[in-house]
Amino acid sequence: MSYWASHAWLGAHVEPGVLLDVTEGRISAVRVGVGTPPRGATVLRGLTLPGLANTHSHAFHRALRATVQVGSGTFWTWRETMYQAASRLTPDTYYDLARAVYAEMALAGITAVGEFHYLHHAPGGAPYDNPNAMGEALIAAAAEAGIRITLLDTAYLAAGFGQPPNPSQLRFSDTTADAWAERASLLKDSDHALIGAAVHSVRAVPAAQLGTVAAWAEERRAPLHVHLSEQTAENDACQAAHGRTPTRLLADHGVLGPRTTGIHNTHLTDEDIELLGSSGTGTCMCPTTERDLADGIGPAAALQGAGSPLSLGSDSHAVIDLFEEARAMELDERLRTHIRGHWTAGALLRAASADGHAALGRPDAGVLEPGASADFTTIALDTVRTAGPAPRLGAETAVFAASAADVRHTVVAGRHLVRDGRHTLIEDVPAALASAVAALHR
Repeated sequence: MSYWASHAWLGAHVEPGVLLDVTEGRISAVRVGVGTPPRGATVLRGLTLPGLANTHSHAFHRALRATVQVGSGTFWTWRETMYQAASRLTPDTYYDLARAVYAEMALAGITAVGEFHYLHHAPGGAPYDNPNAMGEALIAAAAEAGIRITLLDTAYLAAGFGQPPNPSQLRFSDTTADAWAERASLLKDSDHALIGAAVHSVRAVPAAQLGTVAAWAEERRAPLHVHLSEQTAENDACQAAHGRTPTRLLADHGVLGPRTTGIHNTHLTDEDIELLGSSGTGTCMCPTTERDLADGIGPAAALQGAGSPLSLGSDSHAVIDLFEEARAMELDERLRTHIRGHWTAGALLRAASADGHAALGRPDAGVLEPGASADFTTIALDTVRTAGPAPRLGAETAVFAASAADVRHTVVAGRHLVRDGRHTLIEDVPAALASAVAALHR
């Protein structure tokens, strides 16, 4: 099987006429300077990029889109609306919603998602007969939508420092980290799904139990993610309870390291930045959510300079558009510093692809090279947003002008998942989304 790209970004520059040979779901050869498509090759007109990685997702938050834009408030008032949506989900309705959300991601050029999953049990906290019914619904939904998933099964044990879960949080909690580990251990990797771990936050996992989650991930050499310093209130509460920042608390309990990714990393001290960078802990920025929730602008440039790899996520799915996330990271930094050009377009695309896949435990994805997973996406270069610039400026066009609406093709493991802007497995994605969301608002 071969795909001929009229133009492809190969990591350093854009090449015209690139032939990608695919064997058993992997790129077996990359040939440049192929002026016309060979017979039998599938033609991808536009700019072909490595498949995008959505490093941080809460699939059920998609049901909040527009609903939470009514009126004003804070992160904490937004959270109450989120709890209401969570209370209505069952394994079946979660499958329906996630299947549609993951299909929306495929249409946006995303080939792998990191699902930060903490909605484990039935309302009231009682386990389902299958204790992983909700997580397995997400894994099945990703398979039906055709994308890869890293299920980041999340320990969420407390409402705050020294506080038991509130009624809305009971279905999130396994009571102890040991009980969480026992349940999470029943989940297994598959061809399209990897199992990782997450600490919801330092306020939601007691300090004495952080090491249990970290050890579980270390034993499996699995990704470990954590919401970190998203809110100043979290920092203040951690200082009051432990006399240190959340980052220092995580470091003291063995949570930081190269397989760990901090989500948001917004309100950090200089020491926090050094701890994250020197340990190789990654940073996932979610700019569209961070601005939607009025969280603030995190020190992404300083973190990367200290040694923290950057990735991107759509988090609450205010929009699902990794080009917008990449663009926003640069433009937010410009607003904060009054200086332009903190990252090249290529560096931002790497955050949206290779570095995101690495954060999800897939270091063999996110590049158009022999041996890599055959996961790639193509944006049109002839829309009202992308027409005009020379194709050699394709990386700049993708980051600073394109949107998810410009995606024309998405290929996962060599399978042509999105063809000419249409999902090949789910005929009507908007209708599937509308139906799944409506079911949660009845």
